[in-house]
Amino acid sequence: MKVIFKKSPWAFIVLIGVVSLFSDMTHEGARGITGPFLATLGASGAIVGFVAGFGELVGYGLRLFSGIISDRTKKYWTVTFVGYFINLLAVPALALAGSWQMAAVLMILERAGRAIRNPARDVMLSHATSSIGHGKGFGVHEALDQIGAVSGPLIVSAVYFFSGSYSESFAVLLIPALLALSILFVARLKYPKTEQLEIKENVEKKVFSKRFFWIYLAGVSLMAAGFADYPLIAFHFKQTNQVSTTMIPVMYAIAMGVDALTALLLGHWFDKHGVKVIIGSTLISLLFAPLVFMGNFTTALLGMVCWGIGMAAQESVVRAVLSSILPPDKKATGFGMFNAIFGLFWFLGSFLMGFLYDVSIPLLVGFSLIIQLASVPFFVRLSKQIA
Repeated sequence: MKVIFKKSPWAFIVLIGVVSLFSDMTHEGARGITGPFLATLGASGAIVGFVAGFGELVGYGLRLFSGIISDRTKKYWTVTFVGYFINLLAVPALALAGSWQMAAVLMILERAGRAIRNPARDVMLSHATSSIGHGKGFGVHEALDQIGAVSGPLIVSAVYFFSGSYSESFAVLLIPALLALSILFVARLKYPKTEQLEIKENVEKKVFSKRFFWIYLAGVSLMAAGFADYPLIAFHFKQTNQVSTTMIPVMYAIAMGVDALTALLLGHWFDKHGVKVIIGSTLISLLFAPLVFMGNFTTALLGMVCWGIGMAAQESVVRAVLSSILPPDKKATGFGMFNAIFGLFWFLGSFLMGFLYDVSIPLLVGFSLIIQLASVPFFVRLSKQIA
């Protein structure tokens, strides 16, 4: 046990990765059924799209304020704990929701908690990844994270299969929520000052211009606007019977499994090839829309593989790029600002796709393809500026 918890960058990354494993088991387990759950409570496609998109808007918009507070106070652990507490306990509370309005509030609250914790946590992770490669470090963290994202939906699927109850499916997620909070407390005891893990020569390396930051943000925001949130995809599966009710969370688990494996590869490739990695992942992930919304079970499965690749890029490489270019004393603020704008575009895209779903699925697919493809020129422009 002493070897596992020795004060090394890898040990910290693994500890926080295990926290994320149980955290994702909790909220991603719920995410696989929130779309169908809202449908049973009387929500329409537009409402599901709005709730999912607004949840992402809150989940990313609040990161700006969380990031600023984290940088000014340097209380990275305190902010992280508050965020995890809100994020994790809102999920099992869905078991008590009796209307789509109440469920929507809890779903948005869960995203808000995630917003509060992420900038501070990512800064601490950037301290640890500075000596081993940001792409590799964030890739390993994302892979551990996605083990929980795979197992969570499978657990929920099993509970729903045997009980037929959404309430019981949400309630069982209290267990991994409490485990995540417990391990986070252990990490805090072992690593009270994560800045001591940072390698100075890496911190002082060249920081890219603000122009790079804004061009990069424009590309990632377009990518987000065309990327459908899973509640809308799950809603589609439920409404069309393209995928059975018990298989809906399993499809999400498959996507998260792809995410876990791909994150390791993308992180490794990013440290060698830079932003070019995002170009390739985007060209693959944009195919999810026609495969998911205009096909059968087999195409939906292929679509979820493409969707999982897109998620892997967003959760590993996108953060690795930011860790590479942001000033050391403004990292949380930079993460927060970036994610606030990213979330705004995610919200606008999700809401529009929810609206288009009720109007015309081919229009939804066309919008998703075009807007994601429009992001590629931005990444091409930056591909030679960071390696």
